[in-house]
Amino acid sequence: MKKLKLVMIGNGMAGVRTLEELLKLSNELYDITVFGAEPHTNYNRILLSPVLAGEQTFEEIVLNDLDWYLENDIKLLLNRKVVEIDRVRRRVIAEDGTVAEYDRLLIATGSSPFILPIPGNTLQGVIGYRDIADTQVMIDTAKTHKHAVVIGGGLLGLEAANGLMLRGMHVTVVHLGQWLLDRQLDKTSGQLLQNALEARGLHFRLCEQTQALHDAGNGRVGSVEFKNGDIIPADLVVMAAGIRPNIELAEQSGLPCNRGILVNDTLQTYDPRVYAIGECASHRGIAYGLVAPLFDQAKVCANHLAQLGFASYKGSVTSTKLKVTGIDLFSAGDYMGGEGTETITLTDPIGGVYKKLVIKDDVLVGACLYGDTADGGWYFRQILEHQVIGEIRDQLMFGHSFTLEQALADAGPTREVA
Repeated sequence: MKKLKLVMIGNGMAGVRTLEELLKLSNELYDITVFGAEPHTNYNRILLSPVLAGEQTFEEIVLNDLDWYLENDIKLLLNRKVVEIDRVRRRVIAEDGTVAEYDRLLIATGSSPFILPIPGNTLQGVIGYRDIADTQVMIDTAKTHKHAVVIGGGLLGLEAANGLMLRGMHVTVVHLGQWLLDRQLDKTSGQLLQNALEARGLHFRLCEQTQALHDAGNGRVGSVEFKNGDIIPADLVVMAAGIRPNIELAEQSGLPCNRGILVNDTLQTYDPRVYAIGECASHRGIAYGLVAPLFDQAKVCANHLAQLGFASYKGSVTSTKLKVTGIDLFSAGDYMGGEGTETITLTDPIGGVYKKLVIKDDVLVGACLYGDTADGGWYFRQILEHQVIGEIRDQLMFGHSFTLEQALADAGPTREVA
């Protein structure tokens, strides 16, 4: 039987995981062609921070080497940026003129860093933080320059700041919010995190807006100016203030988009031959930027590409962890709480431990942990499974092992029957 043609645009984690899942289900259905805009095979983008911090090498974060593509008969076209999707003729066209026809198309173009629209944002030394090339620029700059400014106090910004500091730079993190990780932590845990990072040598400017980047006189950034008029030195500016889904190709081809390529519960776009997955896709109004939801999407998308047609993606509850060695934090679900919810908190300022659990209608709906995250996975399962916690409510704060011991104690001694 003649194989169908599957073309994938993008060679990142979400797309390649979809291919891995597809090959498990059916390795005879498609001739597969992959276009990758970068010169590298698929690598673990999540581990760029440990590479920047000097804890891992680029080689160690490769997920699928060239042999994997060869072994699975996947035609890999690296350094080939796709510039057009022709949905009428069912083909894609790359910048160098390469054309690939498809029966099914998978768009996995990911996202790009949001570069603040301010004067000086095109100066040398102003970069985003998204790929191996950005990471290498930071490593190289740290060898020759002193002052770095990271714009954005989210996960990526803090990981970049920590890595640059470990490489010897004086680093200031600029954040618009009132506390760090304000989308992942509440104010108390955000302050604990700031204290820990300041003790390591990082500097912070919160509730601060960047107004302009100034030239050092040689075409390179030299300083950062804030809205209040303050100016601080900066030989390197890393923009980590959010991402934007890469949807231009899809939009140009006429696919409906709204903060991402619109997909249904099968990851199918409005064109039944075209699927989208990962950070470029918008599912039920959400474009996910964390890896766990993208892997959930990959399983469902592969199921439909394999023509099994029964899997369904309903969305994901996400959890957060910071990749800074020695700092433990975890949050999941509705960690802020609000109307109709109750919160249980435990605070140990001396031990640097803070725990907050959010309950609604006798169900755990959110958790925020700092300093002791051993039970994060257990709390996350409780949230996902909507477990009624009535019987263990009083012991919930003390974690899985304690509630298990208590349950066994309450059950009383067991008696063997001969």
